[in-house]
Amino acid sequence: MNALQQHLVDSYRAAQQGEAAPPVPGTHDLAVLRAAREHRRFEAVVAGRPVSGRLRFAFRRWLGVQG
Repeated sequence: MNALQQHLVDSYRAAQQGEAAPPVPGTHDLAVLRAAREHRRFEAVVAGRPVSGRLRFAFRRWLGVQG
């Protein structure tokens, strides 16, 4: 059973019991991604690592580029 089918079953059950329908699958995906990014940034600050540009910094260190 995929997410859409499960949503339809849950919506049917909620309608039969007079409850509110659950949110459509994918409704909160962007909020979850933003929260994960913010958590990763927070962990970087706590650990003393640079928050942004980490990939660029790693490449420059690997290539030995100064600046």
